[in-house]
Order: sequence, then structure tokens, then C-alpha cells
Amino acid sequence: MSLPLARYRPVFAVPGSLTFTLAGLLGRLALAMYGVSVVVLIADRRGSYALAGAVSAVGVLAGAALLPPLGRLVDRLGQARVAVPAVLATALPTGALLLCVRSGAPDWTLFLCWALSGTSPNLGGMARARWAHLHRADAAVLHRANALEQSLDELCFMAGPVLGMALCTALAPEAGLLAAWALGTVGTLLFAAQRGTEPPLPEVAQPTSTPRGLIRTRGFLPLLAGFLAAGVLFGSLEVTTLAYTDALGRQSAGGVLLALVAAGSCASGLAFGAIRPRRPAAVRLAFGAGAMAALMLLPLTAGRAGAGVTLLGAALLAAGSGTAPTMITGMTMVQELLPAHRLNEAMALAVSAILIGISTGATLGGAVAQHTSPGTGYLLPLAAATLALLAALPAAIRERVRTR
Repeated sequence: MSLPLARYRPVFAVPGSLTFTLAGLLGRLALAMYGVSVVVLIADRRGSYALAGAVSAVGVLAGAALLPPLGRLVDRLGQARVAVPAVLATALPTGALLLCVRSGAPDWTLFLCWALSGTSPNLGGMARARWAHLHRADAAVLHRANALEQSLDELCFMAGPVLGMALCTALAPEAGLLAAWALGTVGTLLFAAQRGTEPPLPEVAQPTSTPRGLIRTRGFLPLLAGFLAAGVLFGSLEVTTLAYTDALGRQSAGGVLLALVAAGSCASGLAFGAIRPRRPAAVRLAFGAGAMAALMLLPLTAGRAGAGVTLLGAALLAAGSGTAPTMITGMTMVQELLPAHRLNEAMALAVSAILIGISTGATLGGAVAQHTSPGTGYLLPLAAATLALLAALPAAIRERVRTR
């Protein structure tokens, strides 16, 4: 492989940076395991995929609602002081969910327990805030750090569902959720213990404002719209792919195809990070969103043509390569636009937008798959990528005019 991975060495030049990265990787692997683990658990013990999917969706929305307040607390109190009690607080509702599922408790208790377990801290956002602090003087190294974070996210979302499913089917339906909670707790505690790389709190108290005031920051609202559109892309692409393979009688191939999407994104993220950025971030974001939209034509064409699993897999691998550069640049712009003392909250708002988009995209994808021919649902990720491009264009045009 000719990819110059040696260019990532400066990212870990600061002592302790590799340790907090590996610890954060454990925590994010747990987050990637939760969805499939909860669905398999409830579907197996209660015999209803509809109930399992609804409980999982409520958990996603609860996490999206809780992330920004947690991020605000992190900015005010520090990462360790918030992350440790937040992750420990998930023990009670997670345990209660397991008991309620096994004991035949009313369905509403499952929704309540899983919603209350959404206090897991945003380790990805906190890691990016650390990189922004450690490499604030070197934009090229910070670009590589952001690329590495996105690639690690993709690795987790390749391995997490597979690991969760394997544990649930090989050991017990509860095994995936228990393992996810254990990994998430250990990873978060190890991450929080790396105090040497934690961004310091401002020496002078900074004026606080509401989340609405944060959103009013010039250029931030279009960024959030782009993240929301990216979430719709992810959610609709997943459901459409699973529905397509099911229609082909190859349901088991769905997970492999989704892993190919993540693999393409991971590889392109590492390659993108190894390239020194030459254009302003706003321009790079527009180019990335445009490429993402163009590449989403591939699975749409394959799906509408009734292509088999092999050809569709190649199309999804290529389509996945367009997402990571866009997400990397979007997170870089968050770091550039927002002040350091509000960065964790800003990152949490970005992740919340993605989560809401995923939930929306999955719902829309399911409805389209239910009422149209297989492959038609691939129109949704194409439309979402186009919306992300439209959200990115105004800032890119302003930047081009300013530089000229």
C-alpha cells in the first residue's frame, strides 16, 4: 500500500496522545455496538422487530438531545469531571433495561430505560477538541488528526455491529449490550485519566450564551444543516441496502455491503488526511459534498438496474469514499468557526445533527422501501448529498470572492 502513513506520525508527537486515542477507540466501538445489540436483544426476548427498532430509535434521539448539554458542561468543568460521572450514570438504566426485557415488564419501560441510558459522553468530539488544542499551531497536522478520527469512526462502525451480533448470537441475546457497556465504561475512564492532553479550562471565565447564541455564529447553522443531511444519507443508505439485499434473497449480505461503505470511507479518509490541504476549508467542503453527491449516483444506478450483490458492493465501496473527506472538512470548520471554550458543545451539536439525520433517513428509507421497487430508495442518499452541497456552497462562494 503506497499510502504515506508515515505522515501521521507528527499527530502522535505529543506524549499521551496515542493513549487517549486508543482509549477513545474502545468507547466508540461500544457506541457502534449498541444499536444492533439492543435490536437483537429485544427482538429475541420479545419477538418483535417493530418494538426493537422503535426502542433503538428513541435511544438515538435521546442521545442527540443530551449531547449538547453534556458538551456545555464539558466546556465549563473539563472533560474528566463530566465524562466519568456521565458514563457511570449509564449503569443503572442499562441494567434496568436488561431486567425489564427478561421479566416481561411493559413496553414503555424499555423506552424509558434506553432513553435514560443516553448519557454516554461524546468521546469523538472530546478527542477532536484535544487535537484542536494540541495542534492549534499547525493546521496541516490538525488536518491529519481530524482525518484519523474520522477513519477510526469508520473502523468502529465496521467492527462494532459485527462484534455485537456475534456476541448476541454465540453467547446470549444480552451479551452484546453487556459487552458494549463494559467497553464504553472502560474506554471512557481510560480516556478521562489522560489529563495531560486534556484542554485546559479558560483562566478567565468566558461569557456564556445559550445554544441558540452558539448557532448564531456566522457559518455554523449551514454546517449543522450539512451534518443533518449527511445523517439522512447514512440512515437511508443503510436501510435501503438492507431492504435491497432482502429483496434479492441475500439478507445476510447486507452487513457485508454496509461494511464496504465504511471501508471506502475509511480508506479515503486516511488518503485525504495524508494530502496537505491547499484550499480554504469552506471550498474543500463544497468540493467534498459535490463529490459525495456524484458518487451516490453509483448505487442508485446499480440498484435501479437490478444489479446483483457484487456489482452493488463495488458501487457502495466507491460511494463510501466520498463521505469521509466531507465529514473531516466539516469538523475542521467547526474547529475554525467556534471559540475554544465552546468547542465541545459545538462538536456535540454537530453529532446531534448527524444522529437526528440518521433517524430521519432510516425512517424515510424504510417507508420508500415498503412502497416502491427495490433500489428506488437510493434516491434518498443522493438527495441528501445534494442538500449537503447546497448548504456548503454559500460559504465556499464567499471564500472564493474574498480570496480574489
